Amino acid sequence: MSRPAPTAENITALILAGGRGTRMQGADKGLVELAGKPLVLHVLEALRAQVGSVRINANRNAERYAQLTKLPVCADLREGYEGPLAGIEAGFAASSTPWLLAVPCDTPGLPADLVAQLGAGLQNAAAPAAYAQAPDGPVYPLCLVSRALAPALRGALDAGERAVGRWLQAQQALAVPIRGWPLPMSNLNTPERLAAAEAMMRG
Repeated sequence: MSRPAPTAENITALILAGGRGTRMQGADKGLVELAGKPLVLHVLEALRAQVGSVRINANRNAERYAQLTKLPVCADLREGYEGPLAGIEAGFAASSTPWLLAVPCDTPGLPADLVAQLGAGLQNAAAPAAYAQAPDGPVYPLCLVSRALAPALRGALDAGERAVGRWLQAQQALAVPIRGWPLPMSNLNTPERLAAAEAMMRG
């Protein structure tokens, strides 16, 4: 069965803010501020015009996320902070579009044509999923995934899989180099990277 081509209207974006923030000293990363604004809002502003709808995946501070973003917040369906794959599973359950775009909350500075870049790569390769290739390597949790893969995702989680990259590769996902995404903005998962991003934004 052929998949519909990804377009803004048939993509739900899911901002992944459900992790423990271990490398950020336990902080809730989506609420950590960059240039005086929570990271989740940086990501939301970059995505809002690129997709039909947006959801937030969070396992703590759900009310705060709802207040900040004015968007629906969905928690993982599984207990124990199982990682981005569990967040994506929750995103499929909380949406109905043919495509889900998962975006980590610590990836600000996203290009205005991120979805177009991922979508073009998918159409050219006829793959069921694509993930972002940043200047310093793959960002597996930033991925555009067909709803057709939701059963495979659920089965992988049931079998104990937690590695996003390994699961995506098993689905023959396509790596798409993302243009216009400056370092260190592709992954602010440590205080040092956050400080570097602050310095870059100050110029």
